[in-house]
Amino acid sequence: MDAIGGVKHRSSLWLLPACMIMLFFSFLTLAPLVWLLYSSFKPHQAIIRNVFSLPETIHFMNYVTAWERGNLGLYFVNSITYTSTATAITTFLALAAGYGLAKFRYRVTGIIYAFFIMGLLITPHSVLVPLFVLETSLNIDDTRIGVIIPYVAFGLPFLIYLATSYIRGLPDELEQAALCDGAGYLQIFWRIIIPLCAPVTSTMIIFAFISNWNEFVFVFVLTSKVVLRSLPVGINSFAGGLTRDYGLQFAALVIGTLPMIIFYIFFHDQIARGFAAGAIKG
Repeated sequence: MDAIGGVKHRSSLWLLPACMIMLFFSFLTLAPLVWLLYSSFKPHQAIIRNVFSLPETIHFMNYVTAWERGNLGLYFVNSITYTSTATAITTFLALAAGYGLAKFRYRVTGIIYAFFIMGLLITPHSVLVPLFVLETSLNIDDTRIGVIIPYVAFGLPFLIYLATSYIRGLPDELEQAALCDGAGYLQIFWRIIIPLCAPVTSTMIIFAFISNWNEFVFVFVLTSKVVLRSLPVGINSFAGGLTRDYGLQFAALVIGTLPMIIFYIFFHDQIARGFAAGAIKG
């Protein structure tokens, strides 16, 4: 009993420092977002005079001007198109690859899996020049498909890792019973694997959606037409030059950031459950 009491006492001693550390890092995360939000309602001159002061009046015209002058409506639709299409394709291909890598145990399975995982080591910046040359030679540069393909390619390695780790933990008896009943592998994939992978699938969708939404460099390099640009590239047009307006820039940043914050608030539980389920089954 004394030993148990001593353990509880030592645990309580760590409780306050742990809470202080958590509060400190929470402040570091939230403070810039709060500053960005209230600064977006200030005119440029007020921001120049005092960067950290609260707005004296709510200046909504920053949002109206940024939306109209920056073509953010068009860029918003493009971002939705790129993100939704790439997320759907990447998630489906990752589930299919995860099923094959987890349940079909051939000699080359480990090599193929390692090949996919090696993709995590490749950064987009390292392949920009050859990717641009390749798309130019294939005549898909400055097209929507030329943007979506790199999104899918760079999203696959991590999603395949999640899918494979989760599907490995599914009982083989389910697949064997279906085979005995005359089901094919395609039927098993559609009717058994995909429904059972709902927890990790939600995590894959959310992770891919957030990554694709925030992607900047591919659209910036592989497109030159205004009608093909995404929201992050459109927001970047407010930063730079001698005509910089911080009020418009902050408003554009809020427009680009707020959807992801709302998205995460509603789906952060699914992210945690999906990662936990993948870790346990893997």
